[in-house]
Amino acid sequence: MIFIAVGSNLHVPGLGKPLDICQKALARLDSMGIIVAALSRFYETAPVPVSDQPWFVNAVARVECDLDAAALLDCLHQVEQEFGRVRRERNEARVLDLDLIDYRRMVDVGPPILPHPRMADRAFVLLPLADVAPDWTHPADGRGIADLIAALPPDQAIRPLSGLE
Repeated sequence: MIFIAVGSNLHVPGLGKPLDICQKALARLDSMGIIVAALSRFYETAPVPVSDQPWFVNAVARVECDLDAAALLDCLHQVEQEFGRVRRERNEARVLDLDLIDYRRMVDVGPPILPHPRMADRAFVLLPLADVAPDWTHPADGRGIADLIAALPPDQAIRPLSGLE
């Protein structure tokens, strides 16, 4: 299975609010042959690390495609650029963030680095991932999703998006 995290925390005229942007990005992936087979709930999440930037909207999708991991990551970056993302610094506000979380349980030092190197420390990845893969285990160390969630730092605020605003 292949899992992709999607997130946004900027409103962009013409693209809409973060939820709209996430949904449009998933539709764009689908149009490229990267089929969304399952999608978590959407969540509102505080920025990590904590900052004064707007909260994010996040989800995780299980996707199906014929691309290898590097080609898939290239497609994710292409879609980010199409939506206006410019990479300047880590943890900045962004119109769109698409991350390759797990690619068929591959463990690789990359590129791309798999599984995503910071996924196990991020509530905005683990809680949505648990929605679509409740029995998932970390490919590198075998820890289950429930154990990873229980080990998260308490300062990561996350809640299901109410009413799909």
